[in-house]
Amino acid sequence: MSTSTVSTPAATAPVEKRSALAPLGKPFAVAGGVLGIVAALLPWVTFSLNDGNWPDKSTLQFFDAPFAVTGFRWHVLLLGVLVLVAAFAPVPSRGRVVRALGWGLTIVSFVNAAYITVKGGGLAAITALDGATAFGSVVGLIAGVLAILAGYGIGIEPVGEWKFKVSTPVAYLVLLVSFGAVLYAVAAMLTTGGVGASNPYAGAIFLSFLGFAGGVLGALSGVGFVRWLSALSEQHRVFSVIVLAACALLLPFTDAGNEYWMTVAANIGIYAATAIGLNIVVGLAGLLDLGYVAFMGIGALVAANFSGAATAHFGITLPFPVAAVVAAIVAGIFGAIVGSPTLRVRGDYLAIVTLAFGEIFTRSAQNNIGGITNGSNAIPGIPPLSLFGAEFNKSISIGAVKLPAGVLYYVLIVLLVAATMAVFANLKFSRIGRAWIAIREDEDAARAMGIRTGKMKILAFLIGATLAGLAGAVFAHKNGTVSYESFKFLESVTLLAAVILGGMGSIPGAVLGAALLFVLPEKLRDFEDYRLMIFGLALILIMRFRPVGLIPDAHRRAEMIERADENAEEAHVEAKKA
Repeated sequence: MSTSTVSTPAATAPVEKRSALAPLGKPFAVAGGVLGIVAALLPWVTFSLNDGNWPDKSTLQFFDAPFAVTGFRWHVLLLGVLVLVAAFAPVPSRGRVVRALGWGLTIVSFVNAAYITVKGGGLAAITALDGATAFGSVVGLIAGVLAILAGYGIGIEPVGEWKFKVSTPVAYLVLLVSFGAVLYAVAAMLTTGGVGASNPYAGAIFLSFLGFAGGVLGALSGVGFVRWLSALSEQHRVFSVIVLAACALLLPFTDAGNEYWMTVAANIGIYAATAIGLNIVVGLAGLLDLGYVAFMGIGALVAANFSGAATAHFGITLPFPVAAVVAAIVAGIFGAIVGSPTLRVRGDYLAIVTLAFGEIFTRSAQNNIGGITNGSNAIPGIPPLSLFGAEFNKSISIGAVKLPAGVLYYVLIVLLVAATMAVFANLKFSRIGRAWIAIREDEDAARAMGIRTGKMKILAFLIGATLAGLAGAVFAHKNGTVSYESFKFLESVTLLAAVILGGMGSIPGAVLGAALLFVLPEKLRDFEDYRLMIFGLALILIMRFRPVGLIPDAHRRAEMIERADENAEEAHVEAKKA
């Protein structure tokens, strides 16, 4: 049996914003929803562009089936319908939901309108030219703005709270459906628009899809579903981990199951595993490490020298599991050595120490000090891994299904990420993890409470470096070549950005951060010189509106809420004095 109650925010709860738009909230929402539906049924381009027709039969010349909506027009239609549903249905935090959907509608319309305008040479491409009219994007923009204003008019209330008490079978079913939807969304995100020259409008279509996905996710978050689902998965943690791992392993069977995306996904997994190790140092212990990628480089070099490659220094060939363990141990030893200065320094000075270590590693590898890096010639020809005669870089067949080349590397890396997540989770909720968090919050107070801060900080560096070394061993065999060029300072910054972007101290946050830092540049190749600027702008906006990360740790979220309440109280006191 399952009982369900949805509790809306209490009447006494503070409303974030309630303006003169209040009487117009519902009419604006209705108008925005209706116009969103109309926009999906209108043409968006007045003439064929030089690079080809705009996707989804939205060019006026080929607009012969207005109700056969696909692609971004389907997204606009769905957002318009959802705005209408939210306007009339008794959903919690209605204003927040309508505003999120409005932003999604605005972004989809703006991205398409802006790109068509630039490619078409002016506003005539999205309005009227020689008697031909196509106002789909304009109507969509108006619909989005009206929905945003409707959200503020209705009132931005706190996120809704769902108090669903469901039986275990129902909980399992909900988790299965939800994680299946996540798998579908990931596959759709990777394949939307294609990549490179196959579709000249791939970048715009991808950004449009992100706008739609962001609007829907914002609405689900506003209504309280995301928070409830997170709590439900926490209650059934083991089942959730198993289902997530299964979903990850099913990715090769989706539309994203091609050699290109398997390679990208494998690289994401390697850096995600490394970022999880960095999350121990930065997210849990609060120790800023700017040379962390050097530990990954040490693991890669050790594994390469034991791989049997022609230019390997040791001349000894070890089985990969043994070489990976040796690489992890060596990297861990160097981590303990680098962590030893933390007994004397902290903060900015510690960051300088770790930065210096990273530079020492890079210069030593570049100059082939010790003769184990091969300098600028790198260590090429590292043999691919194999299992029962099947090489990991070859395609395989399961029954009638042929999987792409590199899928076995992808499976190995999924298992690696799962293992590092398990290590992180067990450490985080253990006595050691609580000691690290205490050191992060106040080292002097932690020492006064009897925590051996020096030992704990060195242990954080050791474990983090060990995980990075293990990921480096997989990296060496996956890429077939190990060069110091892959482990420069910029890579450390990228890993640190992945941790901060996803949420410091958060297990899935590091994975999501690494995924975004790799997928976004790949999908934005269509913008050529502007893609890095757009990528950087996206990171700035994310950190502006999600300062604790995309998937914040519960402890850090509570800290931010507490600080926000303190700041609000101080501002209130100052206002009363004034």
